[in-house]
Amino acid sequence: MSSKHEAHWADTSRLTLITLALWFLFSILIHAFGHALNSISFLGFPLGYYMAAQGSLLAFVIIIFWSSSSQEKIDEKHGFAEKE
Repeated sequence: MSSKHEAHWADTSRLTLITLALWFLFSILIHAFGHALNSISFLGFPLGYYMAAQGSLLAFVIIIFWSSSSQEKIDEKHGFAEKE
């Protein structure tokens, strides 16, 4: 495997780990502390409920678009971008 491929794979692996860590944060950790968050109110709803119903879904969509654009930048940086 060439050094070009190895550098591309290193950057892609780092992006994947960051994406998975963010996904874990918003899917598990936020909800694990939901009971404690329910003492705070946001838009008339308990914060734990709001984060489960709205916040996490919004975070997932943002993570998907961020991850996709970051991967495109990595591909362009290492010369693996798809030509249109």
